[in-house]
This record gives sequence, C-alpha cells and structure tokens, in this order.
Amino acid sequence: MNLDQINDLHEQAMTLAEAAVIARTEGDEAASSERFMEALDLAREAAARIASRVDEEPMRSVLHRSAASLALNCEEYRLAEKLLAVGLAGDPPPEIAEEMRDLLEQIYARRELLVI
Repeated sequence: MNLDQINDLHEQAMTLAEAAVIARTEGDEAASSERFMEALDLAREAAARIASRVDEEPMRSVLHRSAASLALNCEEYRLAEKLLAVGLAGDPPPEIAEEMRDLLEQIYARRELLVI
C-alpha cells in the first residue's frame, strides 16, 4: 500500500470521527460509538500499514497518535497503549512524541479510575 492510500485511510477515519462527535453532540450515543469504532478500525489499518516504515516520519507517528487517540475514546486502553508504544519506538518529532506521552498519561489515569 502506498503512502497516498494510507493517507486516504486516515482521512476516512477522521471523517468518521467527526461524524461521531456530531452524533454525540446531538445526543445519539449509539451512533457516536459506532462511528468511533469504525474510525478506529480504519486508523489502526493505516497505522499498521506504515508501522515498519520508520523513515516515514512524521506521518508514521501522527497515524499512531491518531489511532491511539481514537482507541482511548473507545475505551480500548490496552490497544491505545500498544499503538503509542509502536509510534514512540520510531523516531517521532519531539512535539508529537510529547503528545503521545500525554496520551499515555491519560490512559494510565483512566485505568486507575477503573481500578478504584
């Protein structure tokens, strides 16, 4: 899969995420959850397609960060953690790496709330 196709997957995921936010603001939680899960599936695929291409920064880390953010939104904490680990294992630009670490902190904070 070439970079344009990977980017198309990401754009489709972001469009679905926007639809999910709109559904949520309209009070349709079921539709929102469904759109977020669909967005997550596409974002995961895009991230997986570029995961081994460490020379494709910052696109590689941006895709992993986006997929992790969607996973966090879907309460898929372990998946979000794995996506961030793969993204951080590359060579992300400092600002994106910092955003990824912030997401990790959010994951750990939410997991702590679930344990209590």
